[in-house]
Amino acid sequence: MRYSAFGLIKEALSGHKGWRPQWRDAAPQAAYDYVIIGGGGHGLATAYYLAKEFGGARIAVLEKGWIGGGNVGRNTTIIRSNYLLDGNEPFYEFSLKLWENLEQDLNYNAMVSQRGILNLIHSDAQRDAARRRGNAMILNGSDAELLDTDGVRAMYPFLNFDDARFPIKGGLLHRRGGTVRHDAVAWGYARGADLRGVDIIQNCEVTGLRIESGKVLGVETSRGYIGAGKVGVSVAGNSSRLMALADMRLPIESHVLQAFVSEGLKPFIPGVITYGAGHFYCSQSDKGGLVFGGDIDMYNSYAQRGNLPVVEDVVESGMSLIPALGRARLLRSWGGIMDMSMDGSPFIDKTHIEGLYFNGGWCYGGFKATPAAGYCFAHLLKTDRPHETATAYRLDRFMSGHMIDEKGQGAQPNLH
Repeated sequence: MRYSAFGLIKEALSGHKGWRPQWRDAAPQAAYDYVIIGGGGHGLATAYYLAKEFGGARIAVLEKGWIGGGNVGRNTTIIRSNYLLDGNEPFYEFSLKLWENLEQDLNYNAMVSQRGILNLIHSDAQRDAARRRGNAMILNGSDAELLDTDGVRAMYPFLNFDDARFPIKGGLLHRRGGTVRHDAVAWGYARGADLRGVDIIQNCEVTGLRIESGKVLGVETSRGYIGAGKVGVSVAGNSSRLMALADMRLPIESHVLQAFVSEGLKPFIPGVITYGAGHFYCSQSDKGGLVFGGDIDMYNSYAQRGNLPVVEDVVESGMSLIPALGRARLLRSWGGIMDMSMDGSPFIDKTHIEGLYFNGGWCYGGFKATPAAGYCFAHLLKTDRPHETATAYRLDRFMSGHMIDEKGQGAQPNLH
């Protein structure tokens, strides 16, 4: 069933009684050609592109909870391709191009809004770094504009421009960046995959991997054993726990990243703002709530909830940049589990076990990477070769010395 304006009018006039479930609640079959572990944005996108672009035959997505209950519904909805290094920028630009056509491709309203992202500059050194980053973006086909103080003031006159400690000296504007409705992304990919025959199996926790003679044969689950020709793991903050079932230790730590939403306010933030003097980023949703976040909780955790010290740090940063925030009430907060790699960059790679593939380590970049991560992981599963934009995302890069240290802040996740 395709959505259309005619169908919407018809359902409105008939009491909305003709809508069908957006995907089947499938029961697990005995075996599949491809089993994707993880029903978040990346797992669903992988199954969708595997079925659509690569003729993926029998495909199943296994989700231990419900669709949309993990990180894909627990983020600040930002999409962008404003990276610096060659290992990252082509990939995120590919992802942004997929975002730009996502709604037409899925026939689903994901509320893609390219409202622009502004990274603020507070020192001469930051201006030099922003100029370098902007040039790298342009060389890789993205867009970038370097603004001075007056240019920023024209866009956001309510910012604290004259703070003696962190004056605003300009900003790097990425107009094609913006936001997307996070849970709609999960629903759209789930619906698209289901329409192409993918079995989406909810409440199906993987409890073991059956491996014999160096080859994966299938997965043990809470709903029984499922055979598999190839197994793709895409479980975000639970990557270390899942891969431990294959006796693999990953260069990853799990941390909580909190996000916050204020009460609904009249529109006053047209785009996305990121603070150059503190880890704070903010946008305004279509409902009027301010959506903002900051640093990860610095200690390891698998809990989907955060703690007060980070709340205080985020609010202090927000107040120093946007003093008017002090008059807004906080509506709710939540936490997602981030799989933080040692250099801040992800992995899309084969493992040493035949038929077992891994996608993880996305740190802060998982949501914005959803379309490209799914496409590139599907490409790897089908062809056993990395996609041209993901060749640097190797599991062995720490052994070979080919780290992708985008921020240059050290080899500890809590420094990222």
